[in-house]
Amino acid sequence: MGTRRQLGRVRRLVVKIGSGLITAPDKGPDARRIGALADDIAAVGEGREIVIVSSGAIATGMARLGLPARPRSIPEKQAAAAVGQSALMWHYEAAFKRHGIQVGQVLLTAQDIGDRARYLNARNTLLALLRFGVLPIVNENDTVAVEEIKVGDNDNLSALVAGLIDADLLVLLTDVDGLYTEDPAVSAAARKLDSVDEVTGDIERMAWSGTGAGSVGGMATKLQAAQKAAASGVPMVIGSGRHEGVLARILKGEPVGTYFAPKADRLGARKRWIAFAVVPQGRLRVDAGALEALTHRKKSLLPSGIVHIEGEFAAGEVVAVVAQGDGRELGRGLVNFDAGELRKIRGAKTRQIEERLGYRSADEVIHRDNLVVF
Repeated sequence: MGTRRQLGRVRRLVVKIGSGLITAPDKGPDARRIGALADDIAAVGEGREIVIVSSGAIATGMARLGLPARPRSIPEKQAAAAVGQSALMWHYEAAFKRHGIQVGQVLLTAQDIGDRARYLNARNTLLALLRFGVLPIVNENDTVAVEEIKVGDNDNLSALVAGLIDADLLVLLTDVDGLYTEDPAVSAAARKLDSVDEVTGDIERMAWSGTGAGSVGGMATKLQAAQKAAASGVPMVIGSGRHEGVLARILKGEPVGTYFAPKADRLGARKRWIAFAVVPQGRLRVDAGALEALTHRKKSLLPSGIVHIEGEFAAGEVVAVVAQGDGRELGRGLVNFDAGELRKIRGAKTRQIEERLGYRSADEVIHRDNLVVF
């Protein structure tokens, strides 16, 4: 847990701002808080490119529509987001205008990230905005997103954005000042962790829900974001957005919040997309031999190691690879055969593929170059 913070050369930064920081229950956007955060971001902006991922659209819409609780139906959530998004952006525009900073709105869905062409287009758009000196403000497009095409929370979205633009640092600003061993609101024994080398099972068990009426997620989604960021080679800090100058202190390497170290063997851009941006369309259960070959010998997945196929998918889609026994997800990859073909060749030797199918389009079910092992 003693990882040294290496943040002196951060030039591209993603800052996620939680809903609870910038909205007040029943009142919508808190102009004072948005202004204070804009001051902090502007203070560290010289020589840096910054992208904001902001929650708060639905909470803002709830206040504007007089809704006492977060809507449950998709149409009501979309209506609240439609009303709230424009109001929220107006507050951001006003706050950053004082610093001579122009902002731009970018709304994304999981489909924009999961489709390779749209993923690259989103990257190009964000990088173009940064070249123009514009500060992009990203949110999930809640006005059109349904469950099937939702990222689900802005913690994970911010990690995807950090990987998308090759950020040097991801900062999650929230109501708490880091990851605690227990919920500090209920336990006097709770201890804040200064740094985390890796999000292990023990670390995941420390997650506690800190959600409010207008928010989605909690500490669990922040740890998911940390895992995505680490695999992308991006360090991450969870810190309190209620402390003035928090970003400047983080960038100076001060022990503010909780620092999550990046992995040294960062995934390339294409493998980051396979691992985190795409919802798997099926699952392949593999035996112990395949598990050992994939995780220890860095081999491709062959049909002989597959014991069961779940779901319907086409060749070229992303599937999850899971262990036969406990169902633990081992990795994800682009499959060379569709589900029907795999059901015919599962358990077969490579030389038997053509015999079973009448043709052989590939030797590997998932080639190593198209496979990410977690």
